Amino acid sequence: MVWSQVYDPLGNIWLSALMAAIPVVVMLGCIAFGHMKAHYAAGLGLASALAVSIFGFGMPAGLAWNAAGFGAAFGLLPIGWIVLNIIFLHQLTIENGSFSVLQDSLTGITDDRRIQLLLIAFCFGAFFEGAAGFGTPVAVTAAIMIGLGFSPLAASGLCLIANTAPVAYGALGTPVIALAAVTGIDLMQLSGMIGRQLPLFSLLVPFWLIWAFAGFRGMLQIWPAILVAGLSFAVPQYLVSNYHGPWLVDVVAAIVSMVSLILFLKVWKPKKIWTSTSLKGHETDSGEPDLESEKPHGHEADAAAAIFKKHDTRALVLAWMPWVILTTLVFVWGVPEFKKWVDGISVFKIPFAGLHNMVEKVAPVVAKPHKEAAVYTLNWLSATGSGIFLASIISGLLMKYKPIDLVKIYFRTIWLVRYSLLTIVLMLALGYLTRYSGTDATLGLVFAHTGAFYPIFGTLLGWLGVALTGSDTAANVLFGGLQKTTAEQLGLSPVLMAAANSSGGVMGKMVDAQSIVVASTATRWYGHEGTILRFVFFHSLALAVLVGFFVFMQAYVAPFTSLVH
Repeated sequence: MVWSQVYDPLGNIWLSALMAAIPVVVMLGCIAFGHMKAHYAAGLGLASALAVSIFGFGMPAGLAWNAAGFGAAFGLLPIGWIVLNIIFLHQLTIENGSFSVLQDSLTGITDDRRIQLLLIAFCFGAFFEGAAGFGTPVAVTAAIMIGLGFSPLAASGLCLIANTAPVAYGALGTPVIALAAVTGIDLMQLSGMIGRQLPLFSLLVPFWLIWAFAGFRGMLQIWPAILVAGLSFAVPQYLVSNYHGPWLVDVVAAIVSMVSLILFLKVWKPKKIWTSTSLKGHETDSGEPDLESEKPHGHEADAAAAIFKKHDTRALVLAWMPWVILTTLVFVWGVPEFKKWVDGISVFKIPFAGLHNMVEKVAPVVAKPHKEAAVYTLNWLSATGSGIFLASIISGLLMKYKPIDLVKIYFRTIWLVRYSLLTIVLMLALGYLTRYSGTDATLGLVFAHTGAFYPIFGTLLGWLGVALTGSDTAANVLFGGLQKTTAEQLGLSPVLMAAANSSGGVMGKMVDAQSIVVASTATRWYGHEGTILRFVFFHSLALAVLVGFFVFMQAYVAPFTSLVH
C-alpha cells in the first residue's frame, strides 16, 4: 500500500511547520544550548522525528522505521567507511613518526609568520580537510602553529577562519555525497555548482586570513604570496569539482597551492619578516607580541636547508609517501570508467523492502504524484572508502608495519571513531526520515514565503546548520531536501539552492561549538572558548552574507546566471 505524504496535517501551514521543525530544534538545541554530545543529540533528534512523522504527519510506523534504517545504512557506507579508513591512515603515520617529519618539512620553509600561516592553516589545513575532515584539520594545524610559537588565540582563531572554503569538499567529498543522497540531485551537478560558487571565496579567504592576523598593512606587504596561494587553490577547485567530481577537490587544490607557494618563495621574498605571533590588536589576549623586524633575504632558504639536515631526503619521501598513495588511489577510484569496471565485478543493489516505491510525493511539492525509490547500493569495491583502505594497507606495509600490527591499529581506530560513526549513522537516519516523511517539504513550503530574497536566506540557513551541528555533511542532510523543495516552489534552480546550502554552510564551520572545542584543546587553551567564539563570529557571519549575495546574483543577475548552467 502506497502512503501519500501530508504537508499540512494541522490545517495551518505555519503550525504544521513548527511541528515539522521539532526534530531539528531538538537536535540543534541539545548541541548548541544543552552542551550535549553529538551522538546523544542526534539520537534524541531521531526519536523526536519518529514521533512527529508517525503521530503528527500520519506516516505508517513501519515506513518510518525503514526510512531511518535506509539512512543509517547510507551513513555506514559510503560515508562512515570513508571516515574510518582515513583516520586509520592518519593513525599509521602518527605511530611510526612520519607525521612529525611531515610537520617539520612544512614549518621550516619560512620564518615570516604570515606566510607560515598561509602554508599551514590554509594550504596544509585544506589538505587535511579534503583527506579527513571532521575536525582533523583544525586539530592538526592549530597544534603545529602552537609548536611554532603562535599565541593560543591566533593559532585557534586563525585556523578556524582558514578552515572554511575547503569544507564543502571535506573528507573526500562527503558533504556533497550526502547532499546528493538526500536531495536525489545528480552528484556531478552538485559538485560542479558548488565549484562555481566557492572559488571566489577560496581566493578571498587567504587575504581575509592575513588581514585578521596582521592588519590591512601587514596583508598588503605580502599580497603577491597571498594571491599565489589563493589563485592556485581556486583554479584547481573549479576544475576538479566540475570535471572529475567531489572526491579529490581539496586534496588536489591544496597540493597545487602548497607547491605553488613554495616555488614562488624561491623567486620572491617579503621586504620585512613578520615575527609577531599575536593577533594585531589582541596582544593583551594573546600574550606579549614580538616586533616586526628586518631580516636579510634568503633566510627562508637557510631554514629550508636546515630541514634537510634534520631529515634526509629518504625520510622526507617516506613521510609524504602515504599521502601520495592516497591521492593516486582515490583519484583512480573517482574515474567513472574505473567505477563501472569494478562494479561489474561486484555490486549489490538492494531494494529496501517496506519502503521502496511505497512513499508518494504529491502536490504542491511536485507537479504530479511521484513514488520515492529506496534502493541501497552496496558498492563495496568501488566505494571511495575502499580505495582509502587499500592506500592505508599499502602505506602501512611500506612503513614496515607487520600485518598483525595493522590489524591491531585498525581495531583501535574503530574504537577511536566509534562515536563519530554513530553520530553519522543517526544524522543520516534523521535526514532520510525527514525526506520520506515529507517534514522537510513542509518547512520548505514555509521558507518559500521569503520570496525573491530566498537565495540569501537559503544560504544563511546552511550557515546556521553548520554553526549548530558542526558539520557541513549534517547540515546538508538536514536541510538539503528543504532547499530543493523551496527552490522548486519559487521557480529557482534546485541545484543552485542545494549547493548554496553547502557553500553557505562552510562559513559556519568556524563558529560551531565542536570546532571551537577542538581548537582550544589543540592549543591547550582550555576555558577560553568564549574568547575564540567572540573573535571568529564576525568573520563567520560576514563571509556567509557575502556568499548569500553571490548566490542571489547567480539566481537573478544576467552575467551570473550563466554560472548556474
